[in-house]
Amino acid sequence: MRNGSVPVDLVWLEVTGKCQLTCVHCYAESTPAGRHGPMTRADWIRVIDEAAAIGVRKVQFIGGEPTLRPELPDLVGHAADSGLRVEITSNLVRLSARMWAAAARPGVELGTSYYSDDPAEHDEIVGRRGSHARTTATIRTALARNIPVNVGIIDVRPGQRVAAAQETLREMGVGRIAVDRLRHLGRGAAGRRPETGELCGRCAKGVVAVLPDGSVTPCPMSRWLSFGNVREAPLAALVRGAGARRIRASIAEATAWTANCASGSTGGGGGCTP
Repeated sequence: MRNGSVPVDLVWLEVTGKCQLTCVHCYAESTPAGRHGPMTRADWIRVIDEAAAIGVRKVQFIGGEPTLRPELPDLVGHAADSGLRVEITSNLVRLSARMWAAAARPGVELGTSYYSDDPAEHDEIVGRRGSHARTTATIRTALARNIPVNVGIIDVRPGQRVAAAQETLREMGVGRIAVDRLRHLGRGAAGRRPETGELCGRCAKGVVAVLPDGSVTPCPMSRWLSFGNVREAPLAALVRGAGARRIRASIAEATAWTANCASGSTGGGGGCTP
């Protein structure tokens, strides 16, 4: 069904708004008090099936912190069994035994964010002491188990040790590292209204996101630009619809999309680093 009819290669599946961290720049404004949303396990399975049916090549589980969703290992397994490449974008603070088993499946990779080689600076940005040590340890464990890890570094404040973080990650053996600027969206907006010009523009084509309430948007960061809900209409109908075309055109115009935006945690789909 591809043949240009549904030009989507990557679908972000934001399975929860809950997160252990309170990152100062979080586009989704996730917190420990966040909720999984009304999408059920069956709803997410159906969306995965619909994505595979329209020729999507990769799904990326995000949040919040997706590993806090109890059904995530089952969803990862279903996506992998459907022939999709899978990325689990996690803060990597803690992975359960079931999550490690899911991440070890062929075609599955991990993604995370990393902010500094300085534990105090990293922990201050994510809002939880000890996070740097936990995330670093999990990255090392994943690499030791031959599980691919993609890392995005977001430059959120002046003087941040971004270059040193890159060097540390390279020394650990991380092969895919991307750096992105702070996007003034969510908590990173500091009270500003969301603006299309803050997007990198990659969401103008090739990608789509499904949020915890079932809303469909061009990407997780453009969450105010919904063009429907998968609890009310099939994914294929939404990505083909006039609303999607109109919103993507407005993003392309506002961002002057180019192919060289950051990739990193967004894996093969490119675009901003969530």
